[in-house]
Amino acid sequence: MRNETDPLAPHLRVHQDRGHTVLEFHGEIDIIAAVDVLPALDAATGRGDARVVLDLRHIEFLDCSGLRLLYRARRRVLAGGGQLQLVCTHPLTLRILGVTGLDRVMPPLADMEEALGRSEQSEAASGSV
Repeated sequence: MRNETDPLAPHLRVHQDRGHTVLEFHGEIDIIAAVDVLPALDAATGRGDARVVLDLRHIEFLDCSGLRLLYRARRRVLAGGGQLQLVCTHPLTLRILGVTGLDRVMPPLADMEEALGRSEQSEAASGSV
């Protein structure tokens, strides 16, 4: 089931998919976009046991402000005992994640089904389903 909301900012859409909060980024994620995105990102990642997917499939550009958003989301979700998945297919963004080492702490997945399925598999393995 997919529950779409209106865009909170031109660069971010937030929706629910199979018990996950999906943060779908769009366009250029730079310092200006980061200011717009930050309140929604904090709201989605600040809850305990949050299950969050960061979807970067629709971005065209990501600078250090965007990287800071990704790392902030990771830190907040893990601090609350939640799960975070990253979906990214854009070659330049994948290269930036690799150069910065962010791909080692947040390995990018190729599609949403893989991200949503990976969370469900880890829950089944831990016996919480």
